[in-house]
Amino acid sequence: MKKILITGKNSYIGNAVESRLKEAGHEAEVLDMIGDGWKSADFSRYDCIFHVAGIAHVKETKKNKQLYYSVNRDLAVETAQKAKSSGVKQFVFLSSMSVYGKEYGKITNDTLPKPKTNYGKSKLEAEQNILPLSDENFKVCVLRPPMIYGKDCKGNYVTLRKFALKLKIFPYVKNKRSMLYIENLCEFVRLIIENCESGVFFPQNAEYTNTSEMVKSVAAAHGKKLRLIRGFGWAVKLLGPFIKSARKAFGNLTYDKSMSEYGEEYRKYTLLQSIEKTEIK
Repeated sequence: MKKILITGKNSYIGNAVESRLKEAGHEAEVLDMIGDGWKSADFSRYDCIFHVAGIAHVKETKKNKQLYYSVNRDLAVETAQKAKSSGVKQFVFLSSMSVYGKEYGKITNDTLPKPKTNYGKSKLEAEQNILPLSDENFKVCVLRPPMIYGKDCKGNYVTLRKFALKLKIFPYVKNKRSMLYIENLCEFVRLIIENCESGVFFPQNAEYTNTSEMVKSVAAAHGKKLRLIRGFGWAVKLLGPFIKSARKAFGNLTYDKSMSEYGEEYRKYTLLQSIEKTEIK
C-alpha cells in the first residue's frame, strides 16, 4: 500500500485516479491548490505526489496568458521542489500531447516538442524545470497523454457527442487519432506509481480512433442509428485550415504505437467498450 497525494481539488482526472487508487488498496487524498494554504501541507507523509492541478479547456486570451504560466508551470515546479525537499519518493506530473504543437501527423520518439499555445508552452516549461530534479531518491514521471475522454469529461468529445445524439447522418472522414479513455489512464497511473517509475510516458488506447466511427458508436450506445455519408472528406479538409475545431476533430494526429508499450494491462477497455461505459448509465 502506498500513500498518494493528488494536487487539484475537483479535478476530473484527479478524482478518477483517486477512486481507482483507493480501489487498488492505496491511500489517496486530494489537496486544494488554490491560494497558499497548500504550502503548509505535510508532504513527508506521502510516497507519491500526483500533480494534476492546472488550467485547461479555457479559451486563451491576452489577459489570461500569464495565468497559464503561473499555474501550469510555476505552481507545478514549486510543488515538485516541495515534494523533493520533503522526502517524497516519486512525483508524477500530468503534462499533455500539446507540448508538441502538432495539429496533425504522427508523433514519434524523434519528434521534438514545439508548442504553439500558452497551454502547451507552460506545460513544456514545467517539464523542463521538473525533470532535472529526478535522482535515485526522487523519481520524476511525466505523462503526455492525448485527448482524454470518459463519463462527464470536457473538451471535443462533448461536442462530438452532441452531434451523435442530434443528427441522423454524419460525414465519414478517414482519419486516425490517438485518444485515451479515463479508466485506462487511471490504470496506467496506478502501475507507474506501484512500480515507482521515472521518465516520460505516452499512454494511449490500444486502437487509434476514427472520428466518424466514434460518433456512430456513441449514437449506437443510445439505440440510435447514425448513417455515415462518404464523399464529404474534401469539405472537411477544405475547412480544416480555417476552422480549428474541424482540424482537431477530423485530422490525423497520433503517437506511434511503439511509444506506448508500457504495461499492456493498463488498456483494460477497447474503444467500443469505453464508449459504452461512457454513454450507458
